[in-house]
Amino acid sequence: MSFKVAIVGRPNVGKSTLFNRLVGKKLALVDDTPGVTRDRREGEARLGDLSFTVIDTAGLEEAATGSLEARMRLGTERAIADADLCLLLIDARAGVTPLDKSFSQILRKSPTPVILAANKCEGGAGKAGRMEAYELGLGAPLPLSAEHGEGLGDLYDALAEFAKGLEADDAEQAVEDALADEEEAEGGFDPDAPYEPDLEAPLRVAIIGRPNVGKSTLVNQLLGEDRMLTGPEAGITRDSIGIEWEWRGRRVKLWDTAGMRRRARVTEKLEKLSVADTLRAVRFAEVVVILLDATQPFERQDLHIADLVEQEGRGLLIVVNKWDMVAEPQEVLRVLKEELERLLPQIRGVPIVTLSALTGRGTDKLMPAIERVHTFWNARVPTARLNRWLQEAVSRHQPPAAKGRPVNLKYISQVKSRPPTFAVFSSRADEVPTSYRRYLVNGLREIFDLPGVPIRLFMRKPNNPYVGRKRN
Repeated sequence: MSFKVAIVGRPNVGKSTLFNRLVGKKLALVDDTPGVTRDRREGEARLGDLSFTVIDTAGLEEAATGSLEARMRLGTERAIADADLCLLLIDARAGVTPLDKSFSQILRKSPTPVILAANKCEGGAGKAGRMEAYELGLGAPLPLSAEHGEGLGDLYDALAEFAKGLEADDAEQAVEDALADEEEAEGGFDPDAPYEPDLEAPLRVAIIGRPNVGKSTLVNQLLGEDRMLTGPEAGITRDSIGIEWEWRGRRVKLWDTAGMRRRARVTEKLEKLSVADTLRAVRFAEVVVILLDATQPFERQDLHIADLVEQEGRGLLIVVNKWDMVAEPQEVLRVLKEELERLLPQIRGVPIVTLSALTGRGTDKLMPAIERVHTFWNARVPTARLNRWLQEAVSRHQPPAAKGRPVNLKYISQVKSRPPTFAVFSSRADEVPTSYRRYLVNGLREIFDLPGVPIRLFMRKPNNPYVGRKRN
């Protein structure tokens, strides 16, 4: 059976390292700087024959009300409340600190069961600190080394014992549910009620943009809860957090990402790791939402981000946040559309959605727009229609001759979707200039209505059936 385990503790005790060890991937950012993790992150973990959900949380700190650290702690407390089991991690080499004692008292009062673990115990270096951990009153501390994978057998035994208790509780609950089902059937339960199966794969959406444009606020507005840490400080989000969500019966995987600044301004190692995590989220996404701030001018960095999305071949949607603060919305929207047409000719017709993530105004337009872009991204055009269009396009504008000889385009076909990719066959494919290829791409986008998605067009030579044959 599956259950949730929240890894909690003060900053820099190795929570994210243990999280990565349990999920078998480097999902969480790891650095020597305390407080790297700010939002809780979930992952599917496996330890022996146990499968469970593990939650990486922000480090517990004493902080003033309203501060960033206090909001981080609130997110950790929500993770503790959602979890079936807490794994309190301490740094055995540093010993038990006043913060460890303070938070162990909080966890003892919580209804969530707690397992105590002493990390960084490799080589016997943390033996003294592990002995100190007995005074926390949470039982015998498990010796662990998340970095080296030591002590996972003891952790497995503790989790397996907890899972057995859950199975016993589930067995009792199953009996109660069966009795309740019988009573419901007697009361007129309809066995012919329609069954709605889950969609096979979730729609993967990444929200990216410059720092402090409201990405986390938008995610919280869509989810209807304060899932992501937000505030006036720039650069709060560091990890790319993937969240499972359901919209109108459709499964959606949302990625909230760290803000991307110009490369020249990114100097700290931690920010470089955050940007790399954002790029990975773009590669996993199907539709990428670029969030702009309506109160700030359209900058070159926004163009770089859009160009990156086009190069990765993802569907693109431009969303303008803080629209409630714009004095002349029609004029601002007109200028923005003109700039996009001029500065992003490779993705003409990118849809634009205006909204206010803080108030929720206009957010109902976002998911339908994402769904439309996803449909275009998966579009397939029949070969017959493509070739009729190619004949018309060539008759209007012939390919320029190369070395005094005409270039004939024989036929076109779509070789794949996601994004739409086409191949034009010609015996002189290498001599078709880039400008003419751009003319064909623009024609494909306009005639077959493919706004907001990259279009790939390749020139290929058809196979020569006489290659390799001997002359008689």
